[in-house]
Amino acid sequence: MTNKPTIILVHGFWGGAAHWGKVVLELARKGHQSIHAVELPLTSLADDAERTRKMVAQQKGPVLLVGHSYGGAVITEVGDQPNVAGLVYIAAFAPDAGESPGGITQQHPPAAMANIEPDSDGYLWLKADKLHESFCQDMTPEEALVMASTQKAPLASTFGDTVTAPAWKRKPSWYQISSEDRMIAPENQAAMSARLNARKVITLKASHASLISKSVEVAGLIDEAATELAQ
Repeated sequence: MTNKPTIILVHGFWGGAAHWGKVVLELARKGHQSIHAVELPLTSLADDAERTRKMVAQQKGPVLLVGHSYGGAVITEVGDQPNVAGLVYIAAFAPDAGESPGGITQQHPPAAMANIEPDSDGYLWLKADKLHESFCQDMTPEEALVMASTQKAPLASTFGDTVTAPAWKRKPSWYQISSEDRMIAPENQAAMSARLNARKVITLKASHASLISKSVEVAGLIDEAATELAQ
């Protein structure tokens, strides 16, 4: 296992590093010993990319970057570092140069778009009583309640921040589509995954929170990418 890359997991909006908990356990069961999950400030793409860049820079060997949701924009922006060996997108944005998550969203507005609301400080929140049906309809009401109560809101302006030089044009990539996603339209996921020239694309019958509801399958794709990169 020592020749496998370090796995760095990058969360999206309305969650934190802990959203990766089940994936971390699955990857550990598969023998991965070097796993990190970044805690993003969600204040701007530049800030989030810099936080991730610092964690990548601390690793001695190759790194596999994994992004969920908005985290896909972050790994797209930061994945040009020389020790980044590959990118895995989990129901994630994979913008091209000059594109933003917000701009991509407008192409096919997701089913739950009306359930996002700004507060007086400029942060975007998922309405707490709508989070279950919007974000994680394939999880239990109790799990959704915890997610709603602990959600981490991004600054609204972050949604419009554009990618400069997309790393997926130079690095091998993998993509997981969530066919029941109400936060990023499946049509948008299909379009983004198609232009990646990805090594593998899988579709799971899952909500936006596939990293939790389908953690075994998601960890399997990450492990497959890491194994391929180690050869």
